[in-house]
Amino acid sequence: MIIIVCDDKDIQREVKALFIRANILCRRSKRCSIQVKLKLFRSFCICFYDTTLWSSFTATARNKLSSCYTKCMKSFFNYSKYSSVSYMLLELGLPSFNTVMFNCSFNFQRSLLTCDNLLVSGMLT
Repeated sequence: MIIIVCDDKDIQREVKALFIRANILCRRSKRCSIQVKLKLFRSFCICFYDTTLWSSFTATARNKLSSCYTKCMKSFFNYSKYSSVSYMLLELGLPSFNTVMFNCSFNFQRSLLTCDNLLVSGMLT
């Protein structure tokens, strides 16, 4: 019997969690300066800890998470929904969704390779 594991439900959970975090930040930090908002967004909305473990998912699920990231950023920083994403990212100095995902994966792989734990080292070889 073959069991197919799909990470779409976990991605859906992450989309929901990101919308919740962004909405809470929008309500509680309306009057904050842009520097404070940037710090808050980096701290609470760019923390995708479990994404490096996703191995089987549909492109639709990943695109929904990417869209969610963009929508949350636009609403939090008061951009219109028709604003250019590239311009917004450059103006705010924030990473794109693809950059965030790549950095998570790269940092995870680097920490695995430099790990001193014998169990982890044994699994890599």
